Amino acid sequence: MNHIKLIKTQQDHEQALARLMALMDMDPTPGSSENDEIDVLAVLIEKYEKETFPLDKPDPIEAIKFRMDQQGLTNKDLIPYFGSAPKVSEVLSGKRTLSLNMIRKLSEGLGISAEILIQAPEQTSACGKDIDWQAFPLAEMRKRGYFDGFSGTLQELKEYAAEQLSAFLNSVSSGFSLKPALLRTSAHLRSNDKETDAYALWAWQVRVLQKVAKEKLNTDYKKGTVTLEWMQKVAKLSWSSQGPSLAKEYLNRHGIHFIVEPHLPKTYLDGAVCFSADGNPVVALTLRHDRLDNFWFSLMHELSHIALHLDGNESWYLDDLDALGGDQVEQEADALAKEALIPEVTWQSSIFADAADVRLLSEKLEISPCIIAGRLRHESSDHKLFGSLFRDGIKSHF
Repeated sequence: MNHIKLIKTQQDHEQALARLMALMDMDPTPGSSENDEIDVLAVLIEKYEKETFPLDKPDPIEAIKFRMDQQGLTNKDLIPYFGSAPKVSEVLSGKRTLSLNMIRKLSEGLGISAEILIQAPEQTSACGKDIDWQAFPLAEMRKRGYFDGFSGTLQELKEYAAEQLSAFLNSVSSGFSLKPALLRTSAHLRSNDKETDAYALWAWQVRVLQKVAKEKLNTDYKKGTVTLEWMQKVAKLSWSSQGPSLAKEYLNRHGIHFIVEPHLPKTYLDGAVCFSADGNPVVALTLRHDRLDNFWFSLMHELSHIALHLDGNESWYLDDLDALGGDQVEQEADALAKEALIPEVTWQSSIFADAADVRLLSEKLEISPCIIAGRLRHESSDHKLFGSLFRDGIKSHF
């Protein structure tokens, strides 16, 4: 057998073809070295030609029109595949792209290969994934601008849900698995017995990571930065009327992303922590409850997860802080959050007869009186305590 090498150039290709033709003219017997050489050359030539002279896919619209001619179909016959007469006209004239839903119907009904009809990368990505695209809260996601560049109606979004959602889910490069978080063993969830919408939660997580990708930090996080003492410094920022904004700046300055993204329906989220694609921790809050005390406790709770638990084994910690108790991990985070805001020794030794006592302790600790009043309301289950005092909102800060 002659020396055989990979075909890399046009000259290699021409030489290989010439050698193949010469061998075939010899009509070698099966099992001979010449016959084996023919087999090897054929494989190498085919590989080179596929890579160098790829065949273009047939145009999907021309494929549909060809099948219509074959079967004697009219535009009216295509309505079941496209949904309406105007859509048939728009697709065949090139004014409307085929949706994955249309492609599936055409493939099943007219026997046109889906590979011919699928042209867009997002359709390739969406095809074959075991995802219920209609299960996402499309109306709310559209309302909040989750689909960048999409300005169509809700009905159009539903028609092209697979394409739009596939592009949305693939918009983050963080190794985030295309699978709802509640079905992932690496997500630690604290929740009540309420039935959480896994698809809505998934969408919220991706949205957070989208925002993280746009937030550039000037420094990377150093492991061990978040300690009780560090968290107490953050807590003291609550003393300022600009405390929430200062907290975001402080976290960013220490290599921690800070994101505010309202929760989606049926997710019951207050906050979460995870790692970003750049390897820095992410704190995400929803501001589900428009109360300053809730903001500061949620922030401290998520920072506690960074201090105690975020080590790469759990990719996300997702928290519904209305849920009572929780497992050991959540109890540890609760305890550290409380200690960072109000040291337990101080709390146990304090007496609160009226609002003046709340103000006195807030001055001593240099924290917002809303934090103290909020804890008193929570532990006494008396949410009318102090009337309208110490009820500052948080959403106006973001």
